[in-house]
Amino acid sequence: MKYLTTKEIASKWNVNDRRVRVLCEDGRVDGAFKVGKTWMISEDASKPYDARKSIKKEYKGLDYDFSKIDSMKKRIDEHRPLSTYSVKSLREKLIVDWTYNSNAIEGNTLTMSETKVVLEGITIGGKSVTEHLEAINHKEAIEYLETMIKEKKDLTEWTLKKIHQLILKDIDDPNAGKYRNENVTISGASHIPPNHMIISELMQKLFVEYGKEWDNYHPVIKACLLHGEFVKIHPFIDGNGRTSRLILNFELMKYGYPPIVITKERRAEYYDALDIAHTTLDYSKFVKLISEFLIDSESLWLRIIN
Repeated sequence: MKYLTTKEIASKWNVNDRRVRVLCEDGRVDGAFKVGKTWMISEDASKPYDARKSIKKEYKGLDYDFSKIDSMKKRIDEHRPLSTYSVKSLREKLIVDWTYNSNAIEGNTLTMSETKVVLEGITIGGKSVTEHLEAINHKEAIEYLETMIKEKKDLTEWTLKKIHQLILKDIDDPNAGKYRNENVTISGASHIPPNHMIISELMQKLFVEYGKEWDNYHPVIKACLLHGEFVKIHPFIDGNGRTSRLILNFELMKYGYPPIVITKERRAEYYDALDIAHTTLDYSKFVKLISEFLIDSESLWLRIIN
């Protein structure tokens, strides 16, 4: 692969050299790396979308009443810092529940108890290597989110790809952390994901919306839009669902809400709400569903800490 300097890329993209260096510093040029003080960029790197341009989508159904959710969060916050035992207990339950349900939604046949055992390092007879890896990888992805929260790292295209890379590690390494290069369909959905040729541009636009256009929304709305618009693009060949639920929880955790578990039992309702959002931009059903899961999660935390 041939690499070019910022001056050479600037000429190719018809922008000034300083603009390219700023894009590299912001992590918006995929694969760019520094040699000394010089940025090197792949010859076939895509020109980043101009984040200075406004993106206005007419989203509907964003006027949900979050007073109960925020009141419950306030009660949880009043108990902080939580006891070491409470935190450990909640975390262990969360990792198993979240991993089991997120994988089960995608067809993994491990039961809840089998998932717990696999995460403890024990192999289950009769289950595939892939199903074991899906559980182990999902736990590692959760731990990566926890590190991001602790270190106050932002969600960027780079960290998103890192999350996805963890999800597909040792399962599909050639596609792990890489946008798809072929077209796909979603079984049972009306929405057809966009052509693979425009994935990079759409993902850049998504992060512009996420970073600039959604700042005035309630954190739950922001988390719902991030999940929904990400899945709508379906940027990866596989692992989009698990990645979307991880980044939704990242957004909630970032603002101090407990993470949620979207349960296997409500999978059909979950998919239906997403499909409506994708085809009409009406997020009312999806926001209501996620809010119900969040209330369930907050209720659990309050039961443990009271």
